[in-house]
Amino acid sequence: MTTDAPAKTATVDVVVPVFNEERSLPGCLRVLDEFLTASFPFRSTITVVDNASTDGTLDVARLLAADYERVRVVHLERKGRGLALRQAWGASDADVVVYMDVDLSTGLDALLPLVAPLVNGHSDLSIGSRLAPGARTVRGPKREFVSRAYNQLIRLMHGARFSDAQCGFKAARTDVVRPLLDHVEDDAWFFDTELLLLAEHNGLRVHEVPVDWVEDTDSRVDVIGTAWDDVRGLLRMARSKASGQARVSGLPRRPEPQAAHPDAVLGRREGGLAWQLVSFAIVGVFSTVANLALYALLRHWWPLLAANLGALVITTLLNTEANRRFTFAGPQTPTGRIRVHGQGLVVFALYYLFTSGALLLLHACTSDPSRLLELTVLLVSSGLGTAGRFLLLRRWIFQPGKDIR
Repeated sequence: MTTDAPAKTATVDVVVPVFNEERSLPGCLRVLDEFLTASFPFRSTITVVDNASTDGTLDVARLLAADYERVRVVHLERKGRGLALRQAWGASDADVVVYMDVDLSTGLDALLPLVAPLVNGHSDLSIGSRLAPGARTVRGPKREFVSRAYNQLIRLMHGARFSDAQCGFKAARTDVVRPLLDHVEDDAWFFDTELLLLAEHNGLRVHEVPVDWVEDTDSRVDVIGTAWDDVRGLLRMARSKASGQARVSGLPRRPEPQAAHPDAVLGRREGGLAWQLVSFAIVGVFSTVANLALYALLRHWWPLLAANLGALVITTLLNTEANRRFTFAGPQTPTGRIRVHGQGLVVFALYYLFTSGALLLLHACTSDPSRLLELTVLLVSSGLGTAGRFLLLRRWIFQPGKDIR
């Protein structure tokens, strides 16, 4: 990412997609125009994007555009919130593009904190969050449950660091978002999530702003239907990441962090072999204890191989992630989480065959071994398997220069 930031006289384009909103649009534009005039330091425009409305929304929008100097209207023949943002953001000549819902559910006092990190070049995209610490929301239990469950699913499937994918309050640097728009496939409600996942996957910085948010019950959103479409979108994104199609070329790149002080004594994020051995051993101790505890628990209900498999699957996923974050962390660390865990599962398969073979050999030699002897054999085979796992992690999965961001 280059350090060149937009000028301090940056322009901001606030996009408001609408579909059959002839009742809500006048109040939205009045409040928004007054706020931008009185409280917003950057030059701004408002773009109303009509998504093929079937009522009088388009006529109302054009009449309002005649009254407000900063308002312009774009009409689309096809419905789709994502389509509206793709068209408006892609065609905008502003330095920063913003999206907000017509119901103004999000408090406008969050607009400047949303835009400022983009104007000064610190961040690439910026999102409002109803789930971040400090956020305050007023909404019904159904939408609250669906929202929290969906965002937890995103973190589980993709390891996302942002907390709220679907809040209708987002902004982006135009030079950064344009290459991403060409790779976003969804034209409906999954557009937001897909854009954010692409941004994180390609190493962009996403800034998050806790917001005050009040639900407008006069909403056009089918919450359950949209949630199901979003789940299918998450699966599609997982396939795109795994195949490499989610990599976006042409994005401006952020330089490696450098100390501002000329006499700073710099630390190294990426340790050598000694640090990797120590960190791997610490992670391994916790993993082994967790594995033995899980195995002992599952062995009460499952056969020995099933108990070993269940314990290993859980602890291996956690172990791989811990080693990715701590043991092999550094500028050269592979960032493709799906690829890393996919290769981790291959190593796990070898590890499972080795430890299971040790248990089977024990039972072949002893007809009825004690549970303590079982655990001892498992502990020894786990130790040997762990040594082999370290070599594979270091030389194969986290090999320096392999999939550098």
